[in-house]
Amino acid sequence: MLSVDEALARILAAAPSMPVQRVALENALNRVLADDLHARAPLPAFDYSAMDGFALAAADCVGAGPWSLPVVGESRTGHPTPRLEPQSACRIFTGATIPRGADAVLMQENALGSDGAPAARPGELERIQFEHPVRSGEHVRKAGEDLAAGSVGLARGTLLGPLSLGMAAALDHPEVPVSCSPRVMILSTGDELRRPGSTARPGAIPESNSFALAGLARAAGASVSCAPLVADDLEATLHAISTALEHFDVLITVGGVSVGDHDLVKPALEAAGVELDFWKVRIKPGKPLAFGQRGSRRVLGLPGNPMSAQITFCLFGLPLLRAMQGQLRPEPPTFRLPLLAAVSQRPGRRAYLAARQERDGVMPLGNKSSGNSVALAGADLLLVVPEDSAGLEAGALVDVVRVG
Repeated sequence: MLSVDEALARILAAAPSMPVQRVALENALNRVLADDLHARAPLPAFDYSAMDGFALAAADCVGAGPWSLPVVGESRTGHPTPRLEPQSACRIFTGATIPRGADAVLMQENALGSDGAPAARPGELERIQFEHPVRSGEHVRKAGEDLAAGSVGLARGTLLGPLSLGMAAALDHPEVPVSCSPRVMILSTGDELRRPGSTARPGAIPESNSFALAGLARAAGASVSCAPLVADDLEATLHAISTALEHFDVLITVGGVSVGDHDLVKPALEAAGVELDFWKVRIKPGKPLAFGQRGSRRVLGLPGNPMSAQITFCLFGLPLLRAMQGQLRPEPPTFRLPLLAAVSQRPGRRAYLAARQERDGVMPLGNKSSGNSVALAGADLLLVVPEDSAGLEAGALVDVVRVG
């Protein structure tokens, strides 16, 4: 039986690379950049003012103050830039180009009128006075200060979130090269499953895993389909698996991977030509977890209990989808927080418990049952309990993983 780290390493090592396509920037959210994105021009593209005020030459502030300069011209964003007249100041606004001949900006709050009093309407001043010298470069953003032309603005493997898209636009790229979305099929099996809202029958439950898994996979950039529910029948299961492997890059099966009399997914996968790498992991919940491949297709077999299925997909399925798209860090990020309530477990498997981040730390939620979807629905973290640990005391610094 593999450890969590060994199982994840095998999955990531077997992740195939997706082809590359170009998409419009507005369609690139949650996609992974397939090549470095370079600055087509310096960023900023020109020297500009960081303040409303008056552009001037610092060399005009010689000797002892105060100084007085006439105001000639105006520099506004999006308009032609005037040349600074010698021994004068030019009215300027935040973001406007620094006039040729100027090398500093006097904040309008520091500009006085000709009578030496603060100006109520700085834009109407014909002459300004100021008492403190202005240094060259003061309140000036230099061209290329953020990025030189040709330098990398966004690196290959970057997950394009909203802020990354803003950066791509600032780099003047209307389209970006991204990895194609992995095509994912989710196949839920079990006699007990029925569609939510369908007629209830004895022993049946609404199928819920596919909705959670599909949402997680789409947020990771995948294109997701859900197969019709499959009963515990070997022939039907084999047909559904074989069909999915013809059309999808990743098959996610849910249920039927344990060793019970009606757990038919493992033999159906083998009959469909899937080479299974492993099917047990030292994890709680989720010990019956299968991973395999047929050609370029990858198969992840999840347990059927909601908490087991959804936690193992977060820990193994999402990294697989991210790695296929070339994301720089496909593994789920782990960080540490103080534990707000003690937890216990039987040593032997690494446990992942539903938890919620609070102001002072992390709070475990609900019980540890693998079927407890109520606790998981309110969770934004998974609390990690090491496999050799019998529990963790309140106040301890513990590892947590962000859900999804």
